[in-house]
Amino acid sequence: MNSVTVGRVLRRGACATAVGALIVAGLGSGVALADDEPQTDQLWIQAPYEQAVTVAPDGGAAQYRSLALGLYHDNGNFTVTEGRLTVDVSGLAGVAEVVWPDNCTPDDAGAVAVCDTGDVPTRYSAQVQLKVRAAAGAAVGAQGSIAYAAEATGGPDGTLVAPEGSAATSVTVGSGPDLGVSAPQDVTDVATGTALTVPFSVTNTGNETAHGFSVRMWATYGLDVVTRYPQCTYRGPDDGGEYTPMTYVTCSFDTDVAPGATVRLPEPLRLAVTGHALYERFDYEVQPGGEVTDLDSSDNGRAWHIDADNTADFAVRGSKVSGAAGDTVTAAFRFFNRGPAWVGNVSSGDPVAVIDFYLPEGTTATSVPDTCRTASTSGDDPAVGHYACTLPMWAKPDLKVKFPFRLHIDRVVPDATGRVVARPDYGTSFPFDPKSRNNSAEVVLNPSA
Repeated sequence: MNSVTVGRVLRRGACATAVGALIVAGLGSGVALADDEPQTDQLWIQAPYEQAVTVAPDGGAAQYRSLALGLYHDNGNFTVTEGRLTVDVSGLAGVAEVVWPDNCTPDDAGAVAVCDTGDVPTRYSAQVQLKVRAAAGAAVGAQGSIAYAAEATGGPDGTLVAPEGSAATSVTVGSGPDLGVSAPQDVTDVATGTALTVPFSVTNTGNETAHGFSVRMWATYGLDVVTRYPQCTYRGPDDGGEYTPMTYVTCSFDTDVAPGATVRLPEPLRLAVTGHALYERFDYEVQPGGEVTDLDSSDNGRAWHIDADNTADFAVRGSKVSGAAGDTVTAAFRFFNRGPAWVGNVSSGDPVAVIDFYLPEGTTATSVPDTCRTASTSGDDPAVGHYACTLPMWAKPDLKVKFPFRLHIDRVVPDATGRVVARPDYGTSFPFDPKSRNNSAEVVLNPSA
């Protein structure tokens, strides 16, 4: 079993970022909000910052390209409906032209439309699909812009409005290859030991041939990359030191991809779902070869979420210590992941667990671990010290972390009992944990027996 201090685990918790995919946020404070605190919500517009369109050929029309737009909001405690996205393409005059989808109603000039997005989710999904192409006569390098505004029904005040100017799309006329990879369908309840085939194909929607292409891949700790190509180099989770619980693959293929063509890898790309898999993610990205710039990078990378049918037993263990009034003693508790699965919040970057420690009566903390801080929740006894300790964003099987507290005994209370409770950063229980009883423990000061 791996036994480490909490400081060392925190240093291990740094996880390399997959380009455009694995977003690792900082560790959370673990401080729960009081139930009676007022809640807020915010509406957001999801739109690409940049969009490339291919120049029209001499005497012909340019190809249309898809522009995906949508709305989402922050707080799932509110139901938000009747999303209305206003799209202003007047800034594209002489540069590009659009075709409006059925859920958009343009004005008489066709320059501004209000699009009905329906119910607004808390996770972005494309609700509006515009078609955009370069205008006839627009030269390579010509630029225009699309502006947006949005509102919806719901939230704490009944109406949500997206911040003014929070989203815009710059449209540029260009020429070159535009590679994209196929989007996978996320899978759940996958049995450990299963072999999966990645739906990997590369399509060139640009107007020039890509002379070869490069591929980068990232597989989280519960996935093995089974297929090995001679054009690739591989670095496993145990090859990159303590900071990378993932497999990294970099490849270079010399296959030409002509405009409109789709190519595949030399053989199917297969993954194995290991015995310690749980919430897994496989990310992959393609770029044209020869240091050529891709026209539109928005579809160059994909993330495949793979949830395994597995469990991880999180547990905490307390301790018993003794001392006289005025003494300072070390009282520690421990966190364990007894597996069989690892747990990694690779998408959100949230801590895998927060541990609440309520001090034994009659004590004051004089020294606490670096990842622990004072906390306050609704219903706390102000006379009892409360600390919240955060773990990193991932925990491998057999991980053991010790949290030593130095406690000053202000007064002796026989059998003074402190509580230790492990919980998620958000919510109250771990859905993957089959043994919730061992998520809590006691730290007892001056036990009578």
